[in-house]
Amino acid sequence: MSRIAERFASLRGRGRTALIPFVTAGDPHPSTTVPLMHAMVAAGADLIELGVPFSDPIADGPVIQRATERALARGVSLAHVLSMVRAFRAQDPDTPVVLMGYLNPIEVMGYERFAVAAQAAGVDGALVVDVPPEEGAELVAALRGRGLDLVYLLAPTSTPERIRRIGEVASGFVYYVALKGVTGAGHLDLDAVAARVAAIKSLIPLPVGVGFGIKDAATAAQVAAVADAVIVGSAIVSRIEALEQSPEAIPGAIAEFLADLRVAIDAVDGA
Repeated sequence: MSRIAERFASLRGRGRTALIPFVTAGDPHPSTTVPLMHAMVAAGADLIELGVPFSDPIADGPVIQRATERALARGVSLAHVLSMVRAFRAQDPDTPVVLMGYLNPIEVMGYERFAVAAQAAGVDGALVVDVPPEEGAELVAALRGRGLDLVYLLAPTSTPERIRRIGEVASGFVYYVALKGVTGAGHLDLDAVAARVAAIKSLIPLPVGVGFGIKDAATAAQVAAVADAVIVGSAIVSRIEALEQSPEAIPGAIAEFLADLRVAIDAVDGA
C-alpha cells in the first residue's frame, strides 16, 4: 500500500477529511519551500501537492501562473523540486507528497529516470495535468513500477464512461475540479459539487479530493461535508505572493491560514 493510500485509510478510520494544500516549488524563493512544507504539516495538512514550475501551464489561473514565473526566474527545475522533497523527507518520513505539473519536464528527464529519481527523493505520486489515460501507458508503467501513484483530474463535464476509464488507471486518489475553468476562478455551486462527488464515488473506489474555488474556511467546511479531501491552491499562493518581499513571514502566515481551515474541516467531521 502506498503512503497516499495508507494516509487516506488512516483518515477514513478516524472519520477525518484530508486537507491538501498546494504550493509552487521555489516560490518566491527556493529556500522558502521546505520550511513552508513543514509549517503546513504542523498546521494540519495531511498531504502536500507540490507544483513543478512549467512555462506553459494550461489548467492554472493567473495566481499560480505568476508563482510559476517567479520560481522559473529563480532557475527552479524538476531536479530542484526533487531535491526539495528529499530535504523535506529528512525530517518528515510520513506525509505524502504529490508532484503536480505538466508532462514536458518529465519527458525531458525520461519516464523511467523520473520514476526512479522521484521514488528515491520520497515522492509518493504525480498529477500530470496534460496526460490523458489513453496516452499515459508508458508513464503509468514507470510510476507503478516504482510504487508511485498517478493521480488524475475529473471535471464537471466528465461522463460516467470517462470516470470509469480514469478509475481503471488512477491510484491514490482522484482530484475533482469543482469549477469549469482555471484554478482560482469563480464560485462553487456546492449542491452541484455534492452531487458530482456522490456520482464519482458510485463509479470508482478511490478517495475523491475537491479543489478549484476553495477560498476560505467556510467553503472548506462545506466541501469537507461531501469529499474525502479538501484541496486548496490559489488561496494559499495568493498569500505567498503578497509576502514575496518578506519570505521569512510566509511559513507562519500560511500555517495560520491552514490552521483555520483545519478547525473548520474538523468541526464538520466532529473531530
